[in-house]
Amino acid sequence: MSSHKIPFLDLVTVHRELREELLTVFQTALDTAGFVGGPVVQEFERAFAEFCESRFCVGTASGTDALRLALIAAGVQPGDTVVTVPLTFIATTEAISQAGARPDFVDIDERTYTLDPEKLRSYLERECVRSPRTNRVVSKRTGSPVTAVIPVHLYGQMADMDPILDLATRYDLLVIEDACQAHGAGYLSEKTGRWSKAGSMGRAAAFSFYPGKNLGACGEAGAVTTDDEQLARRCRMLRDHGQSRKYFHDLEGYNGRLDAIQAGILRVKLKYLAQWNHQRCERAHRYNELFGSQIGAVTLPYVPARARAVYHLYVIRVQNRDRLQADLARADIATQIHYPTPLHLQQAYADVGHREGAFPVSERVARGILSLPMFPQLELPQQERIVEKVLESLSTAAGQSERSDLQPANFSSDATRS
Repeated sequence: MSSHKIPFLDLVTVHRELREELLTVFQTALDTAGFVGGPVVQEFERAFAEFCESRFCVGTASGTDALRLALIAAGVQPGDTVVTVPLTFIATTEAISQAGARPDFVDIDERTYTLDPEKLRSYLERECVRSPRTNRVVSKRTGSPVTAVIPVHLYGQMADMDPILDLATRYDLLVIEDACQAHGAGYLSEKTGRWSKAGSMGRAAAFSFYPGKNLGACGEAGAVTTDDEQLARRCRMLRDHGQSRKYFHDLEGYNGRLDAIQAGILRVKLKYLAQWNHQRCERAHRYNELFGSQIGAVTLPYVPARARAVYHLYVIRVQNRDRLQADLARADIATQIHYPTPLHLQQAYADVGHREGAFPVSERVARGILSLPMFPQLELPQQERIVEKVLESLSTAAGQSERSDLQPANFSSDATRS
């Protein structure tokens, strides 16, 4: 890697450091022909369940599989409405649709970018009606019963779970956590008086181990965590063609298994996850210090006292985002946007009927967010250069805007007469 170029993510260094341990995983798989299922998968599932403070973990082929299987196993039925946020990766809503349900949206909190509990309350009170037959809330928009809510723990920070769980209890909703970006994140619950881990608070949770995640495989992988033994058993069958044992199919399932090589890789990396998360937090705090008094021009990540973020991403918000991204690219600094277009405005959901302005906070946030480089091995000189270039770009843009404002208006004679 060039010392001049700053990557958005460095996956080379970490694998170079763990090379011998990871090679042992491949050698074991080759020597035993243990490629699918078996003790390596079970060992990782036990370890990750313990890490998440959950009773059970079920490995899957991807985070999308994990969310889809969790929804089905929890009891979401075809035609049900499942509520989530517009500012997330499309896998969240793909999983809802692939489970046969219908996605609907509630806007986000402008500071945390996660589901706003007050907007969820308003949705349930004002945009739904009680069915006299079932006593369930029915969405006026979709015409179907609302049976589940998916709070997305975005950018490495958990959603505000206490009020979400309270509303879920009041309205008989399943809560399935989308924890795909929150491995090891924490939430201080006022109800229990203790910290809880992402993946331990809902009926179930879905994790992704896509390579760039805090805990990443060397390919695709995911997992469901839950305290519900029956739900875990059903997920195990669903991921393996509905089999309760070989060639005995209790239900129709999917091919969504976690392979043994990926499980072995994840088991090796899991030993380092707490350390890597700590390093991410150090880098995030360093960014905050470097931006210092310039926070008027840059909105930094907001972490409430109830949260322990693990900074899967370090996301700032600025005016002139596209210009800033272009300026950083010219300076050989890689950035990304997570996510430039909220889901309700994506072509894939055009038939749902949401127009621009339907979820103003998500739309406003999406126009200004920019993800800066974030990984455990990010070095101080790199961060200093990133912040320097960000502030330089914003200062130049502000100066040009001021000069433009000072230019005399150029009215034509026709315009003056009108």
